[in-house]
This record gives sequence, C-alpha cells and structure tokens, in this order.
Amino acid sequence: MSQPDPSILSPLGKPTEYRADYAPELLYPIPRQLKRDELGIRPDALPFVGEDIWNAYELSWLNPRGKPVVALGVFRVPADSPNLIESKSLKLYLNSFNQTAFADLDEVRATLVRDLSAAAGAPVGVSLENLSAQPRVQPGYPAGICLDQLDIACDRYQPAPELLGTTDGPVGEETLYSHLLKSNCLVTGQPDWAMVVIRYRGRPIDRAGLLRYLVSFRGHNEFHEQCVERIYCDLSHHCAPEALLVYARYTRRGGLDINPCRSSGEFPLADNIREVRQ
Repeated sequence: MSQPDPSILSPLGKPTEYRADYAPELLYPIPRQLKRDELGIRPDALPFVGEDIWNAYELSWLNPRGKPVVALGVFRVPADSPNLIESKSLKLYLNSFNQTAFADLDEVRATLVRDLSAAAGAPVGVSLENLSAQPRVQPGYPAGICLDQLDIACDRYQPAPELLGTTDGPVGEETLYSHLLKSNCLVTGQPDWAMVVIRYRGRPIDRAGLLRYLVSFRGHNEFHEQCVERIYCDLSHHCAPEALLVYARYTRRGGLDINPCRSSGEFPLADNIREVRQ
C-alpha cells in the first residue's frame, strides 16, 4: 500500500490551536526525495549544493525573571538534509517559545539547533540577534540584469521548460534576475511571491524565453525549495551551463521568509541580503 503524501498530513492550511509553552513535537518534517524523484534526482548523487535560509522575525521568549525577549533568527538548512521543515509547523514551534523561560540567548540557540537539526535530519545553523542590539538589516538588489522590462507575450502558467534555450554567442558569465516569480503553496494554494536570481557561465541563455519560463510558474503548486530545484534542473537540462547558481528570495508569511539557494559548486552560495519586498 502506498504511503500518503506527508504534505497532506501536515498542519498547513488547518485550524490550529497555538501553543505558548515549548513544544518541539510541533515541527513537521517532509522528505525532500518525494519531489526530487519527479526531477530524476538521485538521493546519492545530488546535482547541486546549497541551503535554505530561513529568516524568523517573530521570535520571543521569557528571561528567568519572566520578562520577554525578542530577537531575529536566521536558520540555515543544508540542501542535502533528508527533510525540509514545513513552514506552518516551524511557525507554531517558534510560537511555543513565547511563554517559556530560558536562561539566556545561548540556551535558546542550543535548543533551536537541537530541534531543527533533528527535524531536518542534518545539522542546521542558527544565529540569533537580540533586537535591543539594533541589528542592521538592509534590502539590496543583485549585481545583474533585471529581465522584467522585456516586452514579452505570456500564455503559459504551468512550468514550461521547453521555453528555455540558448542563443548564438561566446561562452560568458552573467547574472539575471526577475521579480515576476509567483507560485502557489502545495497544500493551501495560497500565492507565494519571490525574486529569483540566476547566475551562470556558458552559452548565452535566451532572456525572453527565460522570463516566459519563470512566469509559467504562476499557476504551479509547489513548496519554495522544490520550485528552486525545479528551475535549477530545467536550466541544467535545457541550457547546459558550465556553472550554475539559482536562488530565490520569497516574501514573508507568518513572520518567516524562506530563501532556497542551489549551486553547481563553482559559484559561492548567495548572501542573506533581503529582497526589497522582504
């Protein structure tokens, strides 16, 4: 008998009673391989390296005297971890800290590392900044070419990798990006908005075809991490770049934004620089 899709069993899109006391059991892992099988990705031969950067803007707990502490959190989940963590479950888990007392920032960090690593099945990096320290978070734009002003006609709203291709020209390196990526949550159907950035070395990618391809995700239902891996695999297959980096900065939902990054290894992973809508 086939096993049910774990995403259907998750708390996403269901009425939920919020817990204010520490509850690590709320974290809900989803095996990455379920969607990677669709893309022909073998678990023992990933075609990329990378990570998913989560920024947490609603993170609070009590100090030993019962006074609230608020902080910004950054969680780095490696792309080779067996599981991604379902976003609503992470939000519920973080809210379970609200009425829980911790000795200090280090205890909170150690708790997050332990619980998130257990859910992901691999070590998760955690950094925290107390808001009283006035952390500086500035939005920025990629050092590349924005495709959004191209005058194109669009009529495909499900992923259409056949739109991708290369043009005549010498091998070169460039960074292209677009704010027009929009997909939908795999479970709830709610819209997800993102800036997607593509850096590559190889024959010139046809820019109009690339933008039409990115727009074609507009009616597609998939988690953020899965969309980025699909884009990476489609570009690899149809454009055959010598080196490739794909990352997306998704807008915030429930105090969290998720920013997956996948690289062939020749380019460094993307910095955690906010997109202007984040």
